[in-house]
Amino acid sequence: MNRKHSGMTMIGFLITLAVIILFIYCGMKIIPMYSEFYSVKQALAGMASEPELGNASKDKIRTLFNRRMDMSYALTVLKMDPLKIESTDTGYMLTVEYERRESLIANLDIVGKFHAEQALVRGAGVSN
Repeated sequence: MNRKHSGMTMIGFLITLAVIILFIYCGMKIIPMYSEFYSVKQALAGMASEPELGNASKDKIRTLFNRRMDMSYALTVLKMDPLKIESTDTGYMLTVEYERRESLIANLDIVGKFHAEQALVRGAGVSN
């Protein structure tokens, strides 16, 4: 009587489980970095929709950006203060550029480089 064995061995199962756990662990490190960057992009887009910010001072713009980062719990970005404000002919160009490094395993790190730009135009925004 010949019987075929099918299925995974215990070692094969443990290796597969280790690979799955590694991917989940990497995801737990990467997802917060991108959700924080999404908060930065939302803050910049929200600021662009406010018509009075095109004529506001750079200090007021920076304060408003910092408040939005505080509200969205983007504390890592808030500590870095990566906002650059450049004057243009039509208003301001807001640029947020930063690098975030998270420890992965021992001396291995995950590095994310993020860049977002938004123009603040004088007199632009949502009209009622």
